[in-house]
Amino acid sequence: MTDQTDEKMPFTLHLEELKTRLTRVLIAIGASFIICYFFKEKLFKILILPLIAVLPDNSSMIFTSLPEAFFTYLKVSFFASIFLASPYILYQIWNFVSPGLYKSEKKHVAPFVIFSTIFFLGGSLFAYYVVFPFGFKFFVGFGNDVIRPMLSLREYLSFAMKLLIAFGVIFELPIFMFFLAKIGMVNSRTLRKKRKYAILLVFVVAALFTPPDVVTQGLMALPLMLLYEISIWVVKMGEKKHVSKEEDDEKDEKSDEEE
Repeated sequence: MTDQTDEKMPFTLHLEELKTRLTRVLIAIGASFIICYFFKEKLFKILILPLIAVLPDNSSMIFTSLPEAFFTYLKVSFFASIFLASPYILYQIWNFVSPGLYKSEKKHVAPFVIFSTIFFLGGSLFAYYVVFPFGFKFFVGFGNDVIRPMLSLREYLSFAMKLLIAFGVIFELPIFMFFLAKIGMVNSRTLRKKRKYAILLVFVVAALFTPPDVVTQGLMALPLMLLYEISIWVVKMGEKKHVSKEEDDEKDEKSDEEE
């Protein structure tokens, strides 16, 4: 037996709940955006540091249209606001999916928010400190006396933020697998047996989310394979706890009925 709600929530209430959560998320992002915009220049300087480190001397970035620099700062502030508000965003995601969980599992909101935030930010930091230096050095290395790198603010921002968010999302793999296991879609045994297919999928994902070079793709594929192995362990631990919690819940319900 479970402690899930006996009656299913109507579809319209699901939509209303989703609307409420999205509204709160947008408000949080908006408030974070205002804060980040005051530090837009510092944030952009931090973002371009890995590139500046590998550019030739006396190099600089350019913008090719009048509003490009202005919109670049707006985008930097917006993306920074997502990172700043990420704990609250993850908290709202948890609250949206929690009605379908066991009563004992609903108490895990704090670990979920903490670990999801750590994994998301950890993935982005991995991209910034590991992938960026190797990837930028690789691309800038094609420059010479005839071909000089003159990078656009807009193109660099698009490239950098794509990688930062992509690495942040893929580092959520263990959390994602944990929830799939909770709803019975995967188990640790299946994950182990499908490892070879997972490795193939890892390289496909890496090819889709990174530039077409072996170095950057490898820097995404290797952490993904490690995260897959971590996911197997997380799912296995979750299965053990799941069985023990079900037994405890059944005991609690029996004791309540006796009272």
